[in-house]
Amino acid sequence: MCGLSGVAWSEAGGPVDAATLERMTDILRHRGPDDRGVWYSPVEQTACGAALGHRRLSIIDLAGGHQPLANEDGAVQVVFNGEIYNYRELHAELERKGHRFRTVSDTEVLVHLYEECGREMLSRLRGMFAFALWDQRRGRLLLARDRLGKKPLVYRHARGRLWFASELKSLLQAPDAPRQVDSRAVADFVARQYIPHPRTIFEGIQKLPPAHWLQYDAAADHFETGRYWRPPFCDSPPAADSVETWQHRLRETLSDAVRIRLRSDVPLGAFLSGGVDSTIITGLMRQLSDQPVRTYSIGFADAQYDERTQARAVAAHLGTIHREHIVEPHALEILPRLLWHYDEPFADSSAIPTMWLSEFARREVTVALTGDGGDELFCGYDRYRAVELAGRIDRLPTWVRRGLASQWWQKLPGAGRQKSRMRKVQRFLGGVALSAVERYADWMSIFDRRQRAGLFHPEFLAELDGYEPDSFLQELYEALPLQDFVQRTTCVDLGSYLPCDILTKVDIASMACGLECRSPLLDQRVAELAASMPQSLKRAGRVGKKILRETFSDLIPPENRTLKKSGFGVPLDAWFRGELRPLLESVLLSDRCLSRRLFRPEVVRGLVDEHVSGRTDHSARLWLLLVLELWQRMSVDQPPPLSPPLLKSLLD
Repeated sequence: MCGLSGVAWSEAGGPVDAATLERMTDILRHRGPDDRGVWYSPVEQTACGAALGHRRLSIIDLAGGHQPLANEDGAVQVVFNGEIYNYRELHAELERKGHRFRTVSDTEVLVHLYEECGREMLSRLRGMFAFALWDQRRGRLLLARDRLGKKPLVYRHARGRLWFASELKSLLQAPDAPRQVDSRAVADFVARQYIPHPRTIFEGIQKLPPAHWLQYDAAADHFETGRYWRPPFCDSPPAADSVETWQHRLRETLSDAVRIRLRSDVPLGAFLSGGVDSTIITGLMRQLSDQPVRTYSIGFADAQYDERTQARAVAAHLGTIHREHIVEPHALEILPRLLWHYDEPFADSSAIPTMWLSEFARREVTVALTGDGGDELFCGYDRYRAVELAGRIDRLPTWVRRGLASQWWQKLPGAGRQKSRMRKVQRFLGGVALSAVERYADWMSIFDRRQRAGLFHPEFLAELDGYEPDSFLQELYEALPLQDFVQRTTCVDLGSYLPCDILTKVDIASMACGLECRSPLLDQRVAELAASMPQSLKRAGRVGKKILRETFSDLIPPENRTLKKSGFGVPLDAWFRGELRPLLESVLLSDRCLSRRLFRPEVVRGLVDEHVSGRTDHSARLWLLLVLELWQRMSVDQPPPLSPPLLKSLLD
């Protein structure tokens, strides 16, 4: 797990000075604290060239895996972030074909596989990866990102150069790097709480989407991109296969995915929440490892958000060496660090416990396995049940659906847990008059379409010129001709919420601490198996991830088998009414914030007032606005800092 940076240039662009590449590389030291390397193509050989930088977190072949790394004659150079889990098998195959290896690292497989297959190499890789490969003979740069988007890669094409890096902060070290905020990216963020690919917060810089490659021809100063993989969802899975057959395939495939992720030359452990996914991964680790498994959990004083009890039950059931850490409100002192590491606004508040959990685990291990991906692949989210119910309501006459969507439900009473359930009912009924795609886009919004129209300042709306953030999800739906809307929705989440939110959160938070996270459920073979399964195996009534629960019931403690899914949440609701209320009000109600002409001041004041008074829970929306304002103070009002600032400096 590492950080990469670099640039390829045409004759018109010309070489980049060494100081720029060093800045780009060294600002990624948190991703790779163990080693550093740079490489420049020989200037005398051609007018076109490249410069590559790398920071290394040593996981495999600790002594020999220095990067950039080359083929036998040095004509192919690579910098790589991630893990190729089938590297041993590829290494043996390539040796039989005559390739000579100097290391036993997974990185060296890339240069020899490229020599053998060219760009088609991507279909052979099993792992999580982002890499940049420079072919000196052809004057060609190849960038690529793994199938499901576990590792990030951003790029910029300007003035005869193609710049690339693991993180935005690296690209911003170039002297002419753009810092013009993209208004559409801001609108996307307000809707989704993240900025979806290919856009970034800055105009002129893009994210390479998952399962995509980019090829830059330096002589022509031209690049093209393409997609090399799609999850094989289909309408008609094989009907003849029994449930037992599917369960056997799942157990065999997921066990193999865990097995190859135990390959490491450094200590490894697992994140354990006590939920189905992390429990299964931990249980398989325990079965496949000859060493005790170390597990790590985060808890809160607020029982509604505390998962320690169910995590302890799993740890006792499986016999792991278990550690726990409590997160308190003062943990938000980590906020400037979060803002700095994520580079652009990112408002999934579970990034807070994810970073604390990563830092906690990193004290003992360098690699941690996670349960990410189970909900999207195996239909685990409660919202998929809502999608199914809404589909039934769609069959009702239009006048009935309009009546259900009218305002009468807003007056329904509720308190405590009933109040929380009532909010879900209100949100559900409020969307039944919309089309299925519009409804899901609203459900997945922090500020939905109607709320955004009231929130955005008229001047900001004019800048957007009719742009609609929901178009990102709509385009994903249109690309999927599946008849089953629940299945289409899980596939849309695989292409949006999973890479843009969940995997971004985990990668940035863990790499900020020098920790590598591996996700067996997101192994391509597991994903392909899940995509081919009948939907009925994944969800039945209120039970999501049905086949996971049944296939691996032996690994789940009896008391945890019927637990409802609970998100990795943070008690912002209570914190914003208590310890963090001064922070909230001093930032969002300041003249500095309200005068930016992004949002209507009266609407922002109303959100704060309704929340602190206890009338409505706006915590997710207020957190989003707080993150955006503090990010602007850090990265727009001044040049982005070279290290995380103090919170006090953002409040002055």
